[in-house]
Amino acid sequence: IPGYGDSPPVEMAVTAQGRRAFLDHVLRELGMQRPVLISPSMSGRFALPFLLAHGDRLAGFVPIAPVGTKDYTAEQYRGVQTPTLILYGDRDTGLAPQALQNLQHLPDHRVAVLSGAGHACYLDKPEDFHQVLLGFLRQLK
Repeated sequence: IPGYGDSPPVEMAVTAQGRRAFLDHVLRELGMQRPVLISPSMSGRFALPFLLAHGDRLAGFVPIAPVGTKDYTAEQYRGVQTPTLILYGDRDTGLAPQALQNLQHLPDHRVAVLSGAGHACYLDKPEDFHQVLLGFLRQLK
C-alpha cells in the first residue's frame, strides 16, 4: 500500500478519491477485468472507495477487517451489489467487530469467522482461510 510501511508516499493517496483512482489505475495497468478484490486491514482505505464507486467492475469483494468502514453510511453500502465475503478472525476484537457492523449493510454478503485467528487471520490460520476463500470464489459467476 503506497505510503505505508517502508513504501514511499504517493500524493494521490491522500484523499479517498485519489486512492480510488490509484487502485483503478493499478487494475487497468494489470489488465484485470472483474477481479475479486481482497482487502485486509489498511488496504480498506483504497478498496472501500473503489467498491462504492466501481463495485460493478468487481466479481467479488473480500474485506478482512479493513480500516475505514465507518467512513461510509449504511445507505452507501446498501447500493453495492458486489458479492462479498466478510472474513475475520474471532480473536480480532478491534477492527473486526466495527468492520462487520458497517459492512453487514452490503446486500449480497456472507460472513466467515476463523476460530482462533487474530487480525491477520490469513497468517494465523492459512489453511482455514484458503478453504473459506476458495469456497467463496467457486460460488461466483
